[in-house]
Amino acid sequence: MILHTTEVTPLPGHRLFLRFNDGTAGEVDLSGELDGEIFEPLRAPALFNTAHQHPVMKTVAWANGADLAPEFLRELMEQQHGERAA
Repeated sequence: MILHTTEVTPLPGHRLFLRFNDGTAGEVDLSGELDGEIFEPLRAPALFNTAHQHPVMKTVAWANGADLAPEFLRELMEQQHGERAA
């Protein structure tokens, strides 16, 4: 199975609620990941809150063209929450 997101909801504090096609769901904190030319602008809450499910790539994307691989997001969520991701 190819991993992808099925639900993306922006939350305060540069966090996202994510649900994946394997049933895993939880929050991921991206505040420590917003570096570099494409991601630094996402520090602005208004732009971060444009996070959405990309209809073709099936992962998180933002209005400025930034996106993150679902595998990265899932791994980060597991690192941050361990077995609590359910």
